[in-house]
Amino acid sequence: MEQTQQPVQPTQPQYSFPTEEVTLPSKGLLYPEGSPLRSGKITMKYMTAKEEDILTNQNYIKNGTVIDKLLQSLIVDMTKVEDLLIGDKNAVLVAARILGYGQDYTFKYPHPDTGVEEELTIDLTEAEDKVIDESKMINGQNEFEFELPTSKLLITFKLLTQADEKLIEQELKGLKKINKNASPELTTRLKHVIQSVNGDRTQKTIREFIDNKFLARDSRAFRSYLDTIMPDIDLTFDLTFDDGTVIEDITIPIGVGFFWPDASI
Repeated sequence: MEQTQQPVQPTQPQYSFPTEEVTLPSKGLLYPEGSPLRSGKITMKYMTAKEEDILTNQNYIKNGTVIDKLLQSLIVDMTKVEDLLIGDKNAVLVAARILGYGQDYTFKYPHPDTGVEEELTIDLTEAEDKVIDESKMINGQNEFEFELPTSKLLITFKLLTQADEKLIEQELKGLKKINKNASPELTTRLKHVIQSVNGDRTQKTIREFIDNKFLARDSRAFRSYLDTIMPDIDLTFDLTFDDGTVIEDITIPIGVGFFWPDASI
């Protein structure tokens, strides 16, 4: 009897551990075509004892890589942590905390009147994404424009990835070796963010502009605008103390203790 071959159906990846899909605030729109991040989602597994080993690894903590090591262990698709936009990475961090230890996050915060620290608890699931405004993108790319209010110059800029952050860190270390008293964090970051000045994309022009011609009021206006359009997760909360005192819009810090407050590290 002649057998007919059935067409092979594409299969979805199967994992031997529980996973969750995490939606990125950027919706994937700022990543290049062909990137796994273009879908706007990543797949993460639940945290295990293996990840707790990472959180307490003293070498990772000392060299500042513990969070990146943790996330890379939790992400189960082809995504690399260094490819993530900073705002997307923050959203993934919060998702990892919720999957690993639940939605309630307890921490200590000083009372605004007495200065005495109290234990407060927030619900991390109440944190909302600041999603990308597609209308502000230039040609559907990770590039935006802003007219400086005082000088009236038009600049274009991009949003940084974790890989960009590492480049900035390396450049700052090199500058510190040349001049230990130098503190060029702001200007160095701007040199990686800004992509053109009045249409000129040469690095020499951009760096000379930032070092010598970028007015302080223009710089502040630009950084404020950058904050408004950057996709991210909003970690500002209103905190209520035992006596009923409320302070508004406090940003909750993310660190190793955010994942494991009892780790004593």
